[in-house]
Formats: sequence, C-alpha cells, structure tokens
Amino acid sequence: MTNKPVGPPGAFQGFAGPDAPQEQDLYKCVHCGFCLNACPTYLETGLEAESPRGRLALMKAVAEGRLQITAQVVGHWDLCLQCRACEIACPSGVPYGRLMEATRTSVQHGFKRPIGERIGRALGYRGTLTNPRRLRTLARVLKLYQKTGIRSLATSTRLLRLLPGRLQQLDKNIPNLSQRFFQARGQVIRAQGRRRARVALLAGCVMPLMHADTMEATARVLARNGVEVVVTAGQGCCGALNAHAGERDSARTMARRNIDSFLQAKPDAVITASAGCGATMKEYDELLHADDEYAEKAAQVSSMVRDVHEFLADLPFIQPDSPIEQRVVYQDACHLANVQKIAEAPRTLLRSIPGLQLVEMPEPDVCCGSAGAYSITQKEMSERLGKRKARNIQAARPDTVATGNPGCKMQMENALRAIGADCQVKYVIDLLDQAYQGETKP
Repeated sequence: MTNKPVGPPGAFQGFAGPDAPQEQDLYKCVHCGFCLNACPTYLETGLEAESPRGRLALMKAVAEGRLQITAQVVGHWDLCLQCRACEIACPSGVPYGRLMEATRTSVQHGFKRPIGERIGRALGYRGTLTNPRRLRTLARVLKLYQKTGIRSLATSTRLLRLLPGRLQQLDKNIPNLSQRFFQARGQVIRAQGRRRARVALLAGCVMPLMHADTMEATARVLARNGVEVVVTAGQGCCGALNAHAGERDSARTMARRNIDSFLQAKPDAVITASAGCGATMKEYDELLHADDEYAEKAAQVSSMVRDVHEFLADLPFIQPDSPIEQRVVYQDACHLANVQKIAEAPRTLLRSIPGLQLVEMPEPDVCCGSAGAYSITQKEMSERLGKRKARNIQAARPDTVATGNPGCKMQMENALRAIGADCQVKYVIDLLDQAYQGETKP
C-alpha cells in the first residue's frame, strides 16, 4: 500500500498524508460477509457497496491505485453511519471505525467536494464546533428564532421552502433549545454524605444547549451517590462530529483543549453523559498518538473516561426507593453498545427503579439513523432508519423510550412523531433522577 497519490499528475488516486488508512488495518478483512447483516445501510438497500465489506473493497482499490476517488466512491463512504456494528460481528477484528475516519480524512485533504459542502464544513465543523462561545451565540439566536414566533411564521407562510434542502432539514431537526443553558464555568457540585469519588464532567456541545436539564440531573445523580462533580472551565466540544467527518485536525485541537481542562482538576474519572462523546474521548489516545506533547496526556485521559451509566453501576450506585410506574424500552446507542461495549449498565440502572417494567424491542442493535450530522447530510437514509427504529419501538408498546445519547433522543422523537406513536423519549439518567427526587426524605 502507498500513502502517495498514484496516477496521472493532478489526479487524486491512493490515500495521502499521515492520517491515511494503515495497511495492517485495511488487509485484515477476509471477505467473510458476517458484517453484512449487522450493517443498517446494507439491510435497507441490499447493495454490496453499502456494506462494510463493500466499502473496504473500495478502500483497497483506491489504496492499490486501481480506482480513483470520485464523487460516486465518496458517496458510498459518506452513506456509512459509523455505527460500528460491523466491528462486533467481525471475526477478524477489522478496526472499521478507525479505517473509515482515516479514509474520510484523506478524502477531505485530497478530494474537492461541491462548494456548498465545503462552505458547510468550514462554518460548521471548523467555524462553530471548535469555538464554544460562537456555538452559544448561535444557540441564543436559534432560541430567539424559536421563542419569538419567527419559526412558526416561516413555517406557516412556507418561507422555509425558499431555503436549500439541507437547511430545511436542519430546521426540521432542531429541537426546542433549553430555557437556560448548562455552562462549564469550573463549578463544583458537592457530594452528598461521604465523598466516594471526585470526577470531571464533560458538558460538551449539544447537551448543555438542548438538554441542559439532563446535564443538571447527571450532576445531581452523581452527587446523590457521594460523587463530587467538577464542571471544568475551558472545556468544549469533544470533537466526535469532526473526527467522524474526516476533520481530524480540528478534532485534535478540541481534544487538546479538553485534555488540559480535565487534567487540571485532578479527577478520579472523567464522566460523559453522551454515548458519542464517551466513545471519542476513550479514543483520544489514538487521535493524538503522534503528538509528542499530548500523546501521554491523551492516553491518561482516555483511560479515565467513563460513561455515566458504567461509572454508577461500578460504584455501585444507591438504589432508589421511589417508584416510577412505567413500561420502558431501552434503546442501545451505537457508540455505547458497539464502541464502548456497554449494554448492561443502563439496564441495571433502569431495573433498580421500583415499578419500572423494562422491556426489549425487536432489532435493538440496528442504528436509529441519527449518527451526528447524518440526519442532515443523508436525509433519506436517516429517515428510513428512523422509521424502522420507531416501528420496532412501537412493537414493544412502551410508555417511555430510554436512551443515553442526544442524537438518538432527537432522532427517535422525530421518528416516533412521524408515525404517530404516543411515546416519550427520556435519558436513563433522567428516570433515575426522577426516582431519587421522589424519595421520602429521612
């Protein structure tokens, strides 16, 4: 395999740069096909090119100079959700997530996307997500747009139809923003009773703006279990969306900022309340392995990152005595189940709540179609997978769907609304917090 372009001068063939897919990873695939029925896009299309095996074949063809990177080839890679269900099914240990991120990074450096996509990437990934202050400013503008009635006016007068399709989809997918945002200012939430641990809590980007109540519930639940929580100043977005999209340079910048912020607090663990964030932060060591200054610090932080469900189950947590009489189905977020290998801990928390009946849905391991920005960039496939998930949820007849990831929550709310299902979506932590809040005080 070569890391240099192959072919006529000016043609982008092969993979270039230090982030190119590695040969030892790429050639682990033995073409067995076990990944096919684990892949959501293959299940929906039945097309080999929309399967992990097919996408790996395209990577190999490009790496060997047999195929140029064209818009059609990039389209097959872009349709991948990076849910990484194929990694669970693969008997050969192909690190598909790492390969896809490396491939998209090489594409980003050497393939010229349409002008609209390039502008969107510059504004979104590099202009907004990397700057917490700019992101909060944008959120305030969006909140005014929602609260003042401008959004309702634009919808009722069909003005939104004048916007490009992806902007219309973005408006459709944005939920109501939190009444007040959850900000990382270095605040400390004291442990209740004897202190059992001290943790740094990732606020992130989406959660504090759209699900601030859940961030506050997370801090309360940890404190209730004797954990001192530090919401460190100087932190920002974890970099997951950027890394998945091939924007690894900006993802590294974001990772370094978070590493510095967390290590200053000297915590016993770094807690995430979002599955996607936790998965990326547990792989900071891979992202920064070639950085002489940060490689060791990245490995240290990666080893300290714990998903909040995982952390509570291992403490162990205090079981609530206040009941919640609901039938609940738990939705496995892909980056929690497939990447972090955490499936039982959230269920353990839910089963601990008196009166709560935990049930399972059909096809629990098929992605809901959220996948970060996927619902905007791949609207049709995202909606197909969302409806598939919503119908499977409906088949379980729950009162509530519990999840552990913001993208999943928003996707399922939209999909359930689209099929007319009468079902609410909540975080597991929200339900546990509700049970704690209902306890009889001694």
